[in-house]
Amino acid sequence: MSDQPLWTAVDDYLVSALLPPDPVLDDALRRAADAGLPEIAVAPNQGRLLNLIARVRGARRVLEIGTLGGYSTIWLARALPPDGRVVTLEFDPRHAAVAEENIAAAGLAGVVEVLVGPALETLPTLTGPFDLVFVDADKDNNPAYFEWAMRLTAPGSVIIVDNVVRGGRVADPDDTSPAVVGTRRMHELIGAEPRVAATAVQTVGEKGHDGFTLVYREA
Repeated sequence: MSDQPLWTAVDDYLVSALLPPDPVLDDALRRAADAGLPEIAVAPNQGRLLNLIARVRGARRVLEIGTLGGYSTIWLARALPPDGRVVTLEFDPRHAAVAEENIAAAGLAGVVEVLVGPALETLPTLTGPFDLVFVDADKDNNPAYFEWAMRLTAPGSVIIVDNVVRGGRVADPDDTSPAVVGTRRMHELIGAEPRVAATAVQTVGEKGHDGFTLVYREA
């Protein structure tokens, strides 16, 4: 029997206990659902975690790879000082249009720049350093995204990669799906990179069994 109902109930409790109601973010999720976007945005408590990490870091420049409907983008942009900036990369023009609408409705259009196109084509156009990089895009390209994150950050920067557990499949040597293989290869690169310290945490919640990798750039 699946534990998913329990995981979802606990997430609901934690969100109701610790996060105040937020009509702007609720509307962002509604617009995304109405537009037929996949319901794979981070959970509210995970969005708050991104926001808190950005605030603890004192981030001014944030790079997000994978915008979807802009839900996590809003959480990140809200963490920044008045002169802060988020650059977010989205492959699908339809997703980007929904994200831009949500970002504008949140009053953050002047803070966020949405770049549309394959991330591996838009990343070379960027100039770092970024204080925080959040990677939540196609998992088979995670190794390349990590390499670009290293190019576009500096000592003291933080890199967060979402969806790295894949329901436990990342630990299954017989699973050769592109998302799992890409995530494993990324972890190999991180583990061999002498300039960083990193960990990964598996999570359960309304989004199921997954997890994230947290990287601190030391040098």
